[in-house]
This record gives sequence, C-alpha cells and structure tokens, in this order.
Amino acid sequence: MKKKFWVLAAVVFGMTMMLAGCSQASEKAEAVEESTAEESVSESAFEEEMSESSQEEEKEMRMNVQIGEHVFTASLENNDAVNALVKLMEKEPITIQMSDYGGFEKVGGLGTSLPASNRQTTTQAGDIVLYQGSQIVMFYGSNSWSYTRLGRITDLTGWQEALGSGGITVTFSLEK
Repeated sequence: MKKKFWVLAAVVFGMTMMLAGCSQASEKAEAVEESTAEESVSESAFEEEMSESSQEEEKEMRMNVQIGEHVFTASLENNDAVNALVKLMEKEPITIQMSDYGGFEKVGGLGTSLPASNRQTTTQAGDIVLYQGSQIVMFYGSNSWSYTRLGRITDLTGWQEALGSGGITVTFSLEK
C-alpha cells in the first residue's frame, strides 16, 4: 500500500509540475503575443512616418526656367543656396542676362550673393549651379569645377537650341 501511495503521489506531483509548466508557457505565449502586437503597432507607426516622409520627398521643389518662348522645369537641390534662391523667387521671378562661356555653359550675375557650399563637381547638360556665390551657370555641355548645385533640368528636349550660341535672357520662377 505504501508503494501505491508513493507512486500515486509521484504521478500527482508530476502532473502538477506539467500543469504548472503549461501555465507558465501559456503566460509566456501571452506575453510574446502582447509584445508582438506592440511591435506591430510600432512598425505600423514607423511605416506611416516613412510613407509621409517619402511623400514629402516626392514633393520636391521645382522652378521654371524660361528662355524666350521655351519653358523648362528644373528640380531643385535641398541646400541653403536653393532655400535663399526660393525666397527671392517667392517675391518675384528673377530675370538674368546670361552670356556664353567656353562653349559649354551660360553664365549670368544674380545681383546678390547666396550661401555657397562648393564641392568639386563634374557637370552635365541641364545642370544649374552657383559659381562664386553670385553667378548662376546653366550647362549645355560638361565641366569639372567647384560649384554649389542648385538644380537640374528635368527634360532636356530643346535645351541646347533654346540656349543658342550668344547671350540670352533667362527668367527663373517657382513652379506653380
């Protein structure tokens, strides 16, 4: 009888331990589920924030570049020079007389200085840069020099023809 008692006690003890283990496993599973749900909410909030950030980036600043009857669109860089240029264009469009230089660019004085952050740059046709803080340069060829990037023409169709071979008048305005 004593032997049956100890066997029964051992079985009851073993079952109690198994149930306690299951209970702890269940509690752990619930904690993991809660943690996963919190992470899911955090991930959703992060994804929403990234989506909003992407939409803001998609709304890049643009300006119109008018040369005679031709109007081109330029996507603008994100820097202090562009911010200052935009403030000027918010007041009124900027018109500059530009002359040919070197057979690959048009250069014109802005009449004021913008904050420069010059970097050694190799330009391409369609690039618009700031030179020496107060000169706007538009490229129809390529050059390597230290400039502050302002923007780039998005569609070069007719660009070189519009720039021509002599002096031109260019009007810069914010895209509406």
